[in-house]
Amino acid sequence: MSLDINQIALHQLIKRDEQNLELVLRDSLLEPTETVVEMVAELHRVYSAKNKAYGLFSEESELAQTLRLQRQGEEDFLAFSRAATGRLRDELAKYPFADGGFVLFCHYRYLAVEYLLVAVLSNLSSMRVNENLDINPTHYLDINHADIVARIDLTEWETNPESTRYLTFLKGRVGRKVADFFMDFLGASEGLNAKAQNRGLLQAVDDFTAGSTTG
Repeated sequence: MSLDINQIALHQLIKRDEQNLELVLRDSLLEPTETVVEMVAELHRVYSAKNKAYGLFSEESELAQTLRLQRQGEEDFLAFSRAATGRLRDELAKYPFADGGFVLFCHYRYLAVEYLLVAVLSNLSSMRVNENLDINPTHYLDINHADIVARIDLTEWETNPESTRYLTFLKGRVGRKVADFFMDFLGASEGLNAKAQNRGLLQAVDDFTAGSTTG
């Protein structure tokens, strides 16, 4: 997989009680080690395979405004990610179902396209067998079931201002208002469902083909 990480930041939101989410912020970016690259590649693969919806930034989107400043070199990526995690905490705190998790910001390139991926990942407990055949507890990031994820096609966003396809996000599980707080955090409104847009594109091609044939 031709995936190159430009910058990646990881922070944490810890739920202490029904009213409080504690913010734990890293003081440095993650190093793009082989393990980190493999994790991002897996998240990219899982995200690409799931049902997504499109969104559009509002003119008042604080995330979009600070992201533009970061892209212009007026703010570094770590500061951008730390401030954004604080805003996400403020949005999550409005909802009693908020669980917290690890907040990932990854600027990467895949097949000549630049992306910013934002995800809230859960840490799950499991068991492992070591080299002595003993069973020990272990923890892992639940990437396969991640549903609080959005991705911005930076290349599309910056080169085609009129585009309606630069922001995608996962719809989330039934019964969880994932879209509500995440879209508020992104400062975006939902557009068409990705499958609906694809069906519309195919229908437009069919209509054009039919018109050309009858003409």
